[in-house]
Amino acid sequence: MKILKFLLIVIVISLVTSLKSFADEAMMKKGLEIFNETAGCAACHVLKAAGSQGNIGPNLDTVSMTIESVKEMVTYGLGVMPAFGEDGILTKEEIDIVSHYVVKASQN
Repeated sequence: MKILKFLLIVIVISLVTSLKSFADEAMMKKGLEIFNETAGCAACHVLKAAGSQGNIGPNLDTVSMTIESVKEMVTYGLGVMPAFGEDGILTKEEIDIVSHYVVKASQN
């Protein structure tokens, strides 16, 4: 009986881990799409994972950032960078996704 409970716990943990990995993969794919197409971040920023070679904004592969700091920058803009949230260019959900993508992609 203890073995069955143990196996059930292992199966549940494996399933949860697999679902989380799948969700993260889907978020990264959507983030790449927002970065390169919807918001056009690639036109201004370098991000190796996105294949972008912009030269107006900072190189995102070399900048230290958190998801929260990226969300704030994308939402409110800075200098020549548009305020994607305030101007209604991106939804809050899209900002969350692209912020997650930028931080995770720059860490690889």
